[in-house]
Amino acid sequence: MTTGPDPAAVPPEVLAAALAFVHGEAGFAQVTTIDRHGFPVGRSATAFLNDDWSVDLVQRRSHARLAQLRREPRTLVAWVGEPAPGATNERPHVFDIGRLPPRAVYVRGTARFMDDAATFACYSRHVTRQRAQGFTRAPLRDADQVRTDLTGVHLEPYRVRLEGFGTGAQSFDWVLSPPDHPPTAGPPQGET
Repeated sequence: MTTGPDPAAVPPEVLAAALAFVHGEAGFAQVTTIDRHGFPVGRSATAFLNDDWSVDLVQRRSHARLAQLRREPRTLVAWVGEPAPGATNERPHVFDIGRLPPRAVYVRGTARFMDDAATFACYSRHVTRQRAQGFTRAPLRDADQVRTDLTGVHLEPYRVRLEGFGTGAQSFDWVLSPPDHPPTAGPPQGET
């Protein structure tokens, strides 16, 4: 189901369930960037989904993904997990593999690097919440350490897709903002 220019056409309970899944169950995200040869590179990472479907990442400065995002800022962040309670797959579209479809939240967007103040604010907000939940094994950094060790990235959402939150294999897909650049090859996904 492709919906309008914002999530207004998606049932509110679907939006709430998807956000709750990412915030409370999904754990690590899968972040996909493009390497210097033009190939997708995926890896698991901590990523924070905001209520406006934007995504925040705070990464160590040493990660190759930061150079990849500077070179090609268009990226995909996905959270995938167990099927929703009560999920069904009564009418598989092509193959029956005897399994239920997982819940998945996909956010495609454009990466923008945060300045030092925004990076520290983002880091502080999330590390405070994690520590309040008892997750204390990661080192606690002060503002100077964040500035020298970490980089913040804000993903401005272009398109969102939700799977496993509707009936059966129903999915929800909408565009939040136009892409920064026109596609370089072929029609947009879903229009072939």
